[in-house]
Amino acid sequence: MNNTLNDQSEKNDCTSVSGRQDMVFAFHVSFFAMCRLSSLPWTTLEMELQNEESWEIILDILKQTCLHSRCRKTPPSVKYRRLFLSELIKRHEATTTEPLDELYDAFGEVLGAEEEPVCYKSYLLPSGDAVSVSESVAVISQGTTGLVTWEAALYLAEWALENPQVFTGRVVLELGSGAGLTGAAVCRSSGPRRYVFSDYHPSVLQRLRSNARLNGLAVADSDDDDDDDGGVGTAASVEELDWAAVSEERLRELGAETVIASDVVYDPDVIGCLVGLLSRILRFTVCTDVYISSTVRNPTPMAPSRASSKALESDTRSSKVPSSQSSPTTGLPP
Repeated sequence: MNNTLNDQSEKNDCTSVSGRQDMVFAFHVSFFAMCRLSSLPWTTLEMELQNEESWEIILDILKQTCLHSRCRKTPPSVKYRRLFLSELIKRHEATTTEPLDELYDAFGEVLGAEEEPVCYKSYLLPSGDAVSVSESVAVISQGTTGLVTWEAALYLAEWALENPQVFTGRVVLELGSGAGLTGAAVCRSSGPRRYVFSDYHPSVLQRLRSNARLNGLAVADSDDDDDDDGGVGTAASVEELDWAAVSEERLRELGAETVIASDVVYDPDVIGCLVGLLSRILRFTVCTDVYISSTVRNPTPMAPSRASSKALESDTRSSKVPSSQSSPTTGLPP
């Protein structure tokens, strides 16, 4: 699926665009996903500027990025917008001496803006709608790395979009939901009967609720399943889940039929706890499928993970634990 979720990551480098409309759309997609700036189609833009009126092309790009309505509601970080506009000004001034008021006004506005601790990243779905998540600007924030979206979550979300039948009409439990991108994408595109976001850190749980509601989900608090914010679509809840301490009774209450997780096996110390939890879920609930996406940053932690997966498969009556292990791209994805 072109230009959706993982296709918006830097691995594509956005170099295959052709034509002015495609180029402007590529800028739009990459800008809101906060792709690495060097991956944007600057070379294509420079070629276009040799044949067309510079101000018209620049204005088109500006209207689809910093001046787009989405940038008012769910803007990329101030730093990212500032650097993006600097690159755009550089290309504009290289081809014309005529100033473009809209461009410099936008740059002046972002220069005067104060950097916030959070920003937004938005990803297009095949339907044309966008999934947006609020994330921390810093990789480590409030003592956790769970307030940003990691690469494996993009891969899992993209896989989910390509395999909606895995989730349609089912109760889905996501372990270590983090910022909530994968869950929002699944709920918006695959029609699960109920979706359970879960994590452990209080700040992550709060961000999960906020991002779920941002994407129009009817979010029930774990303490009161009847209390939601009036959202539409898939019923969803955000649960505090301690893998080591959660009771079998609570696992049965959650009623997971499919379990997913991404980037939860990066630390060898947590693998045993994760496998123990999955073993209990598969043994004491109706769950039959577990899907885990992992980024191979260091082969060493993955060895016990593979061994544990095999042990888990042999220990349960009907488990299936495919591991979608994605190699690092040219940088962390949006």
